[in-house]
Amino acid sequence: MIGKALHTKSIWKSNLMTDIRLASEAGFGAMEVAATKIWDYMSSGNPWSDVTERLQQYNMKIISINDIAHVERTDDDAVRKTLAETEKLSAIAQQLGCDCIQLVPLLALEGRPEDEGIELTAQNIARICDIGAKYGVRFQLEPVGWSPIHSLRSTQKLIQAVGRDNFGTVIDFFHLFVGGETTPDDVRHFDPNRIYHIHFCDCRLPREGEIFDETILRGMYAGEGDIPLAEWVQAVKDTGYDGWWSYELVSAKHWQHDVAEVAAETSRLLDKYVLGK
Repeated sequence: MIGKALHTKSIWKSNLMTDIRLASEAGFGAMEVAATKIWDYMSSGNPWSDVTERLQQYNMKIISINDIAHVERTDDDAVRKTLAETEKLSAIAQQLGCDCIQLVPLLALEGRPEDEGIELTAQNIARICDIGAKYGVRFQLEPVGWSPIHSLRSTQKLIQAVGRDNFGTVIDFFHLFVGGETTPDDVRHFDPNRIYHIHFCDCRLPREGEIFDETILRGMYAGEGDIPLAEWVQAVKDTGYDGWWSYELVSAKHWQHDVAEVAAETSRLLDKYVLGK
């Protein structure tokens, strides 16, 4: 069953408890929660039981926490910190009934041969997956558009190198589009069992000489940018994927708008482009 999820980066300026209510009122059935909001809530001293009660009150579920970043780093201190973060966040995810955490490798291995970078990253992720397995947590890669692992081709190589059943990927329209290598046909032929969620959005490509700023390039609603959305949506559906679609609007402009209005509009646009309503 295709479902609609609100990615809480779309309404960045509100807090976790408000996000739960807004997601429900806008017609979403689930949420992907930015990890910053998890850490902010934890530092407040409020109990997690209040969050689980809030989720029950609004018939809402958290399907993913985004994210643990820099998982490609190989220095001992970074690896220790990543594994400790994994342990802590996996325990929180279990408490909240969430079975997925997003992983983001970035630029520490930039310039290395691709196979070497994938192997080093895979070694870290295998250890992460083994920790998460104790809590019933799986992990989705986000192949970031400006990082060495930015395509579905390299994603597939990484999944094979990790060799764990609880590791897959998110199909993120922005990152795969700006990465410049992945096509809708590549999406169409990807194993749906390794597609954990979809990040739906639109964007434009940077103009000549423009600084690459994700919060500007993504500063538009669906249908206002450069992504051929109908083609990408159909490619996902052709895989047989039948799960949650999150609208992720990472936009400095829209973060200054009314969060309830942004949530409602992203819900409406998922209805239009994905559900055909």
